[in-house]
Formats: sequence, structure tokens, C-alpha cells
Amino acid sequence: MVFLVAEIGVNWDGDIELASEMMQRAKNIGFSAVKFQSFNEDIVMEHPEKNRLLKSAITKHNIESINDAAKTIGIEWFSTPMFPEAVDLLDPYVNRFKIRVTDGKPLLQNNTSELLEKVFATNKEIIISSQSTPKNTKFQMHPRMKWLYCVPIYPCKLDEVDFRNISDFHGYSNHCPNIIAPLTAVILGAELIEVHVTSNKTKNFVDNPVSFDFDELESLTKLIHSYKRIKR
Repeated sequence: MVFLVAEIGVNWDGDIELASEMMQRAKNIGFSAVKFQSFNEDIVMEHPEKNRLLKSAITKHNIESINDAAKTIGIEWFSTPMFPEAVDLLDPYVNRFKIRVTDGKPLLQNNTSELLEKVFATNKEIIISSQSTPKNTKFQMHPRMKWLYCVPIYPCKLDEVDFRNISDFHGYSNHCPNIIAPLTAVILGAELIEVHVTSNKTKNFVDNPVSFDFDELESLTKLIHSYKRIKR
């Protein structure tokens, strides 16, 4: 089956009850894991929603609550570390790490960075988003790396998604508001799908423009399961 990741990201506004509700709903409709983000003030300094975003970052102040909620619900959680110290914070709690497009770019030139070296040192799985194919890099076939095709436009249009090189990747990270995009990735062989989720599209959660609500996610999972049954 496809490994489905619901990116809660910053759409929980630092409200642990809302995060727990979103984790439970993701599990109920068949998602394999949920994902959050780990950043600091330096990274979001210029963002107009800086103070709001900082409440939604995984930090030493909320990581235990997120971990306890996920354990109670019975769903895996992990996060995107955006600075080296975040790896140390997350490592005792997560089974894998996600690397965003910006931080994964050195790998495409067969280089690393302090952040990437920190993640490598954990010996855990690394999921990396990239718009460019990792083909012919020394990291493409790394046994602990999973590459996701991603268009880093928020949101991107359906015609901006180009799946011609999808076979060079393990999966797809979605920023398109049309469920045809992730469904197409599955049909083309993606084994890991990451999609942003929101509890309410009518509210102004920061990542709502790239997010599906849970009704849309349920439709997506049903379509994926139907396709997999037909393929068998």
C-alpha cells in the first residue's frame, strides 16, 4: 500500500487539542503518519505571521504533548527540522525526518550541510522533497533516503505539476489544491504521498491555500484504495 502522510504543518496554531483531533481524523481515514515542522525565529523572521507560526513549531515546550497525543491515538508522527539543533530535539521521538526542498538542494550537487549531516548521523530514514530529479547523484539510491517530487509553489496549479520524471522518485509531496495531482502520482507508481491538511478551509490557517480538508482526504484515500484493488 501507499504510505500516506498528512502534513498538519502549521495548521494547528499551537492548539494541542486541535492537533490531536487532526491526528485522530487522519488515522480514521487511513493515513500512515502525520507531519509537523520544526523551525526557529530566525527562519520565519520576515514572515508577516511570525508570531503565529512560532506557536506551531515543534519545540521543547510542546514536543512531549505532541508525542503523547500521537501515542494515545496510535499514529506515527515526524517533523521537518529546519535548523541543526532541531534534529537533536526530534531524534528521541521520531522514526524518520523530512527535508524540505531548500535544505535538500546540496544533495543534488553531491554535497551536504550541517543540517543534513546531523540527520545522517541519526541513521534514520530521510524523506527529501525536490523539484529536480536526484538521478545520477550519489544519494539517489541511498538505502535510507526516500525522494519526493515536489513543486515548491504555494499553491501550484495542476498544469505546473510535471510527472515526466516521477519514476526517479519514491513518491510525491503535494502543493496543488486538486486531488488529481496526488492520485496521478499513485497511478504512476508513487509509494509515498504527502499532502497538507486543514481542519477548516473557511478559516485563515496559514497553509490553507495548499491544504485539503478531511472530506477531500477521505475521497483521496478511497480513490487510492479503489485503484489498488483494480490493479491487483
